[in-house]
Amino acid sequence: MPATSLASSRAAPASKKRAALLAAAVLLLGATIAIGQSATEPPAQLAQAATPAPETSAPTPVAAAPSGAFTPAQRKEIEAIIKDVLLNNPEVLLEAQNALESKMDKIQADRMAVAIKDHAGELFRPAASPVVGSAKGDVSVIEFFDYNCGYCKKAFSDLAKLVDSDKKVRVILKEFPILAKGSEEASRVALAAKIQGKYWEFHRAMLENQGQANEASALRIAEKLGLDMARLKKDMASAEVKKEIDDTRQLATKMGIQGTPHFIVGDRIIRGAPENLAELLGKHVADVRKDGCKVC
Repeated sequence: MPATSLASSRAAPASKKRAALLAAAVLLLGATIAIGQSATEPPAQLAQAATPAPETSAPTPVAAAPSGAFTPAQRKEIEAIIKDVLLNNPEVLLEAQNALESKMDKIQADRMAVAIKDHAGELFRPAASPVVGSAKGDVSVIEFFDYNCGYCKKAFSDLAKLVDSDKKVRVILKEFPILAKGSEEASRVALAAKIQGKYWEFHRAMLENQGQANEASALRIAEKLGLDMARLKKDMASAEVKKEIDDTRQLATKMGIQGTPHFIVGDRIIRGAPENLAELLGKHVADVRKDGCKVC
């Protein structure tokens, strides 16, 4: 994909909270208006409904009262009620926010489960994506990442611990450069390093490096690792390297992945780099190992 205006998936909570607060207020306003409409039907309409109209040969036209109309005084009273409820019961907004987030997470998880099933071949049996850990591991862990993503750097230590501690895990790394031009430059160097059998070493050094990722910084790291630089620069421009990056972007687009890091563990997902990432990775690996993966 090249995804547009993308940041780390950890940047979303603020907008979700604003949406939740707005949704709560709108729902409360709607409920209040509905109650007001049912309780304040104009007396003239009630009298007209209760009294049979006299039989005449030509009924006199009657102007219809506007539906749902409020006087300024009524509107002011409704607004005062809403304000009072929100000020005295602010927990209502938190409850609405939590309910909305849970609902949206469930919807997204359901959609992602379908996407994983539909694109299982590209995810779990890639033609050219780098694979570390056990090539024939019993559980696959997939990560979409960007070398300029701060949360990817943060998440790397937990992923590396998993690779070092669990010799049956198969980690598939998806180069997904979406944050900057330098991200794609670094990805090209990484995939060229893979051709020389040095991908994991380069990947580790790149994510442990605190500076900006671009071609210059990536080439410095590659040189320190002792790669053949002439061959590396040639492979960086190869059709093979370009295709892997393009294929990953297209896969991310089809799956609706718009941020990094994004982990898939069997048929389970982890978005971003939560504080308990190591625990979640371990738990999902254990669950998939125990229950199996229905789509892998």
